[in-house]
Amino acid sequence: MLHRIVLALVKSTLLLMLAAGLAACGGTTPPSVSMIANTPTPATAGSENALPTPLPTEQPTIGLVMKTLTNPFFVEMERGARRAERELGVDLIVRTGAQETSVEQQIAIVRDMIAQGIDAIVIAPADSTELIPVLKQAQDAGIVIVNIDNQLNPDVSAQQGLTGVPFISVDNEKGAYSSAKFIADQVTEPTQALLLEGIRSAQNAEDRKNGALRAFAENPNIEVVAMETANWKIDEGYVVAKQLMERHPDVKLIFAANDMMAFGVIRYLREQQRADVLVAAYDALEEAKSALAEGTLAATVDQQAALQGYMGVEYAVRALNGETLPVLTLVDTKLVTQASLEQ
Repeated sequence: MLHRIVLALVKSTLLLMLAAGLAACGGTTPPSVSMIANTPTPATAGSENALPTPLPTEQPTIGLVMKTLTNPFFVEMERGARRAERELGVDLIVRTGAQETSVEQQIAIVRDMIAQGIDAIVIAPADSTELIPVLKQAQDAGIVIVNIDNQLNPDVSAQQGLTGVPFISVDNEKGAYSSAKFIADQVTEPTQALLLEGIRSAQNAEDRKNGALRAFAENPNIEVVAMETANWKIDEGYVVAKQLMERHPDVKLIFAANDMMAFGVIRYLREQQRADVLVAAYDALEEAKSALAEGTLAATVDQQAALQGYMGVEYAVRALNGETLPVLTLVDTKLVTQASLEQ
């Protein structure tokens, strides 16, 4: 019996020595037990073994939520935000809806960012009221909120407890007034005008409409015969222009509340060979500058999208550092015409 025990011990020792020798010589046989210590298995949501939330790093994660990237205005906005990402040392996550009317998509994006536990959300909301409840949830979760471009409704925000949200944008009423006034000032006889609005539930669309109406009202020769929304879109701008111009063929002035709708208007006018209609717009996209140069667009407004994107990220960083920010910050607008391009 003792002899068998001794033999077993000898065999075990020899096997251990052999394994060690193979390892030293670069043997490829993997060990049967993991050599990675303390690596937990990922758990499903709600499991008692769920992983603890990782500790925050010094480099904050900021989400930029925009309406869409099909509009070059928001491409510029992202460009400015990316510059802030590099200069301020943050991780920037950019998410958008499929189009400017994709309110539900924006809500889902914010919910996803809450689940990710990011540090701040910079949002250009597609709607001024519908995003407020989910942004309140984000704020309750400790996420800093910064509002850019289109203002969240202050009264509804207060009612629902979304407070302390800084807003960065431009004076949309003033900018639209300058654009519409540029064409209104060229009218010296009775003239009919049309107005293409943006999304009617968006505050910036309402402000631009009011600015254009104020400019037209200052000239007693101008009569606004119709207003209709084209939801910021080129194709809808074309369709709405066609419908309204067929009803009001004597129209000589059109204000479109953004360049994209104006492009649809210009396409329709070109097809109808109507070079007698003055069109004013808003955004100063590169395509709009080309239209100014060729004379199919009379005026547009540069609202410095890249600067808004940069400042949105900057304000998020400042808020995360405990700084109290101004409730309202307005970026200057610039009227852009063919003459100003030539300067």
